[in-house]
Amino acid sequence: MSNNRSVEFFDRQFERQIQQTEQALNPFEQAALPHLRGRLLDFGCGMGNLALAAARAGCTVLALDASEVAISHLRQAASAGGLPVQAQVADLGHYSVQGEFDTIVSIGLLMFLDCATAQRTLADLQAHLVPGGTMVVNVLIEGTTYMDMFDPEAHCLFPKDFLQTRFAGWQVISWDLRDFAAPGDTVKSFATIFARKP
Repeated sequence: MSNNRSVEFFDRQFERQIQQTEQALNPFEQAALPHLRGRLLDFGCGMGNLALAAARAGCTVLALDASEVAISHLRQAASAGGLPVQAQVADLGHYSVQGEFDTIVSIGLLMFLDCATAQRTLADLQAHLVPGGTMVVNVLIEGTTYMDMFDPEAHCLFPKDFLQTRFAGWQVISWDLRDFAAPGDTVKSFATIFARKP
């Protein structure tokens, strides 16, 4: 994500969370935690709650996000805890993944890229997962009506079957569709997949 409306939206949200010391994992992060192992890429890590929990559980973590507020907070928390987390500010729409990972997580990120960029980014992530490694991907899908967080120029609501199609041939551990109420009587509709690379 470049410096756009979405980054500004989340910077404000992260600043509130830091002030309120909100450290809880969201439902998608809670579900992901038992599947994390080895060298982990947290692509769009936000506040870094999952990255910190994974590091405490024995993972070595590379955590990336476009929010300087979030990355600064994560660096301080990892340093204070002596945890193996490398946190970097990155424009994830133009980021080229380097190296291989045992686990890759991208929860709530790809929808903030335009659709073509999101698909290229997902392919890049898939290519850098080791065989037998696990990938966790969570996106907003068509049917979502809460749009306040999106930059009008760069976002993508995916078809409901997008993740199943993109992970054809992988071992699907779980796949889920879930709706959450959002402000103004709107809805956030999510698809989430946990898949193991052949």
